[in-house]
Amino acid sequence: MRLILNVLWLVLSGFWLFLGYLAAGIVLCILILTIPWGIASFRIGLYALWPFGREIVAKPTAGVGSFLGNVVWVVLAGWWLALGHIFTGLALCITIIGIPLGIANFKLVPVSLMPLGKEVRIRRGGPFDRTLAG
Repeated sequence: MRLILNVLWLVLSGFWLFLGYLAAGIVLCILILTIPWGIASFRIGLYALWPFGREIVAKPTAGVGSFLGNVVWVVLAGWWLALGHIFTGLALCITIIGIPLGIANFKLVPVSLMPLGKEVRIRRGGPFDRTLAG
């Protein structure tokens, strides 16, 4: 089931959302001081490309630095990536088949606004319970 959802996601929204995160990451890496935000954009973008079967969890070591970094992120790129998830989710919820994908888009809005201090993991209960990117 995860494979079917991921393929539908990739075709209907994942590829375009990934391109948005990729564009944000490239711009943020060009500006030397914002490279950490660019790396976070790439990490969340890869998650947005193929999300089912993985989860985003808060890092236990994240602190005030992550919060302050997220404030900068919202100003630089987070607000328009969040709008992309909202508009894509609304468009997908128009059809019955798209409703699960629309809900998944809405769940990505908080992550698109605050990616620092988060990590992507394979969902617990699978054969591999490890961190993909940190």
